[in-house]
Amino acid sequence: MSRPFMAKGEIVAGCLAPHPPHLVYADNPDQNEAYSEGGWETLRWGYQRLARKLKNIDYDVMVVFTPHWQTYIGTHFLGLPNFKSKSVDPIFPNLFRFNYDLTVDVELSEAMHNEAAASGIITKMMRNPDFRVDYGTIVSCHLLNPEWDKPIVTISSNRNAHYYSAEVMNEQAAALGHACRKAIEESGKKVVLVSSHSLSHRHFTTEAPLPEDMSREHIYNHSNYVWDMKLIQMMRDGKMKEVIDILPEFTEQTIAETDAGAFTWMMSAMEYPDYPAEIYGYQSVIGTGNLVASWDPSEASRELVL
Repeated sequence: MSRPFMAKGEIVAGCLAPHPPHLVYADNPDQNEAYSEGGWETLRWGYQRLARKLKNIDYDVMVVFTPHWQTYIGTHFLGLPNFKSKSVDPIFPNLFRFNYDLTVDVELSEAMHNEAAASGIITKMMRNPDFRVDYGTIVSCHLLNPEWDKPIVTISSNRNAHYYSAEVMNEQAAALGHACRKAIEESGKKVVLVSSHSLSHRHFTTEAPLPEDMSREHIYNHSNYVWDMKLIQMMRDGKMKEVIDILPEFTEQTIAETDAGAFTWMMSAMEYPDYPAEIYGYQSVIGTGNLVASWDPSEASRELVL
C-alpha cells in the first residue's frame, strides 16, 4: 500500500530576534504587569514591521532557539502541548512579569528531537508541566507574533562554549541546525526559525532611575559597535558562511550572546544564505547591541528594508 503524498516541509523565514525584556516593557502589553512611558523605538518599530511581514507569510509553527534555557547535558525540546505560568526576569523583575499561555507543536518538537538524537546529539524532551518557559522565548515570540496565534517549539542552549570553546559551540550548533532542517522537511510543515539573542553583549551594571530614559542609552563601547557593524554589513552582503566562520572571534571579543549557538543553528538550518538579510533596526539596550533582521528564502518577497 503506497503512502499518501506529503509536501516537503520548508523554512519560510529566519529571524534574528533579540530579547531584552525592556522591549516588551516599553510596549505595555496586557500580559506584562509593569508599565512604561515607551523607549527603544528603533527596535520596537523594526519588530512591528517584521511582525507585519510574518503575518503575510504562510507558516505553521515558529521554532525558537533561546540562550536563556541553558542545559548542560544535551539539547532539550519543549514536549507538552501547553505551558502557562508567569515569567519573571531574574535581572529586571521591575520590568518583566509576563503572564504567558502558549501552545507547542509537540509533533514537530519530537521530530527534531529524534532527528538530532539519530545524528548523535544528546537530546531530551521537557515534559514537566510546571516548567517555566524562559523569557528569551517569550520576548522574541511576543514581539514577532503579539497575537500568539501560532504554535511554537523552543530549543534549549547546550552550553558548549562554556564547557569547551566557541569553536566547538559553532560545530555542535551547526550539526543541530542540519538535523532540525531534515526534520522540518520530513514534517511537511512551513516553519519560521527564530534566533533569540543580541549581538555584542557587554552591558551596564547599574540602571537609570527611569529605565526608559533614552538619554542614558548608548552602546557599551566603540569597539563593540565596530564589531556589530562589521557583522551587519556582511549580512547585507549575503556572506553568511563567512559570518559563521568569524563568529567565535566575534563572540569572544564582544561577550556576544552568539555564544549560545542560536545564530549558527539558524544559519546552518537555512544552509548559509548567500542573499542579503533584511535589516529592520539596530539599537542599544543597557549597552548591548541589538539587531532585528530576517532572511527570506523567497526572492519574490525579499526586500531591502534598511
